[in-house]
Amino acid sequence: QVQLVESGGGLVQAGGSLRLSCVASENIARLKHMAWYRQAPGKQREMVAKVTSDGTITYGNSVKGRFTISEDTAKRTVYLQMNDLKAEDTAVYYCNTEKTWTALRGWGTNDYWGQGTQVTVSS
Repeated sequence: QVQLVESGGGLVQAGGSLRLSCVASENIARLKHMAWYRQAPGKQREMVAKVTSDGTITYGNSVKGRFTISEDTAKRTVYLQMNDLKAEDTAVYYCNTEKTWTALRGWGTNDYWGQGTQVTVSS
């Protein structure tokens, strides 16, 4: 079981910045990836940014050039720096990870989510 705790959300004016943090309960270097998703009211959850265990970084098209994902493995923390925020960035932001398990019967992966943190951008 991996526990994820997000923080850093809040209310900001359009054009402003926020930095979200997600602290994991175990060594993030051993996890398949660390990612940020978001879900706005009435919309599906969408991937915002992801960093895999080999260092590959992927961003959602709507945030490219404005958001940056980074990790501090010593602190078991992943960050999402959000710049030039827009009203359409308003959503609950969730931290996500995936962990591989192995057993005599085989192997698989489990998905874990944080509780979410609200980001509201006023126009």
